[in-house]
Amino acid sequence: MGSVGEGRGRGRAPRHADVMVRRAAVGDARRLTRLVRTSGAYEGPYASMVEGYRVGPDYIETHRVFVAEHIATGRILGFYALLLDPPELDLMFVADSAQGLGIGRLLATHLREEARSAGLTGVRIVSHPPAEGFYRSIGAEPVGTVLADPPAVLWDRPELLFRVG
Repeated sequence: MGSVGEGRGRGRAPRHADVMVRRAAVGDARRLTRLVRTSGAYEGPYASMVEGYRVGPDYIETHRVFVAEHIATGRILGFYALLLDPPELDLMFVADSAQGLGIGRLLATHLREEARSAGLTGVRIVSHPPAEGFYRSIGAEPVGTVLADPPAVLWDRPELLFRVG
């Protein structure tokens, strides 16, 4: 469920020197859940996908989850979750207020480094349809379509390969 919107951030853009990417802690679970549930990318027909969605402490402990955090404020600007077997980007979200500030690209660069250090050559991405353009802009290549699977997912989703090797 990758989602990176196309909006513009509000206020002063954080410089990458002001943002660090770190491993998520179980104490981040509520903030990550809130980021998913309030994502503007999942409004309207997509709202059912995140309604009741939860990023729990157990998920954070089990998977490689990383957050982009503003150093001075501690505010989480975005996060991603990398599954290793099979290699897949399970989640990627950027806070609506941080859209267009380079946070998604920062997370994608970190994802590439993390996947490479794990010995992966590529990572599968099943994209939220509005986020496909972002993933293609960072070099992910379209490889197919994952068909809708009602009632869980009501729409077809682009499948991409993000080469990291």
